[in-house]
Amino acid sequence: MVLSEACSRQDNILITQLALKQLGISFTEIKVPASRIAAGPVIRSTGASTALNGQTEAINTLCTADFIIDMTVEGLMHAPQTPKILQSGARILNISAEPPEALVRLAPTAQDKQPVRDAVALCRKASTMTVTSSAGTNLHVNMEKAATVGIWGWTDRPGTLAHWPGGLVVSFPAANSVNGTIVMAPGDMNLTFKRYIESPIELTLKDDYITDIKGQGVDTALMRNYLQSFNEKEAYATSHVGWGMNPAARYEALAMYDKNEINGTELRALAGNFLYSTGANEFANRFTRGHFDLPILNCTIKLDDTIVVDNGMISA
Repeated sequence: MVLSEACSRQDNILITQLALKQLGISFTEIKVPASRIAAGPVIRSTGASTALNGQTEAINTLCTADFIIDMTVEGLMHAPQTPKILQSGARILNISAEPPEALVRLAPTAQDKQPVRDAVALCRKASTMTVTSSAGTNLHVNMEKAATVGIWGWTDRPGTLAHWPGGLVVSFPAANSVNGTIVMAPGDMNLTFKRYIESPIELTLKDDYITDIKGQGVDTALMRNYLQSFNEKEAYATSHVGWGMNPAARYEALAMYDKNEINGTELRALAGNFLYSTGANEFANRFTRGHFDLPILNCTIKLDDTIVVDNGMISA
């Protein structure tokens, strides 16, 4: 089944239809109306599409599928309906709302799977993750009860979800597991705002929550004001931590497209970036509409005593 909404990228839908026809695969299309835009903060890049809210018939139909191509704008990664669909045995592949040529550049290969699986295994065995950088980052994550997932760009097991572009590993820490300091330096990225950071931002974290935001300039002001706009504590919470592993992802891609053309998934998967994200973490029983994906460059990531990323370069 091909799932889309009224505001989905029409060029990607057309290409998907043509590809399925060329492969001789029969498919059903489900197109739902775009969700009503709620008052309050502008919501982008949540990974939690609201397209299926109130769509009981569509949800039940999706539960009969073997394979779902998810072309909703935000994707079903964290949508509340996704667990029910996956429990039915369906597989979900979210094709991120990126330009077609970007998806071609980042088409998954057979070689992408094993490195991500190896990284997942390391995360699941680790007791701690430490992240440091010359900019001042010094973050400690208790990994003992973290839930870790790896995405390599396709799904071949019933009841699983993947997204294309792939090539990253992320861990959702249990409650009260994340403490320390994150310093974002010029050139790092805020993918919710679709911009490269131009002035340093220092974030203090205590028991998962950002408790202080220091810095001068528009980047700090935007982050501080946006988090305040939700008027709830959970917007300041840690969602997940991890790193990008896709060697085909290009750092400069964010500069090449208008903001409404991309979701920024390519930069999430950029090889060697430390991906820190705020917002919902269902494994810690936290839910919020607020979400930041913040790829941070030139960090060293250690799992216990094993260096997995060394100053922004993935260790062999």
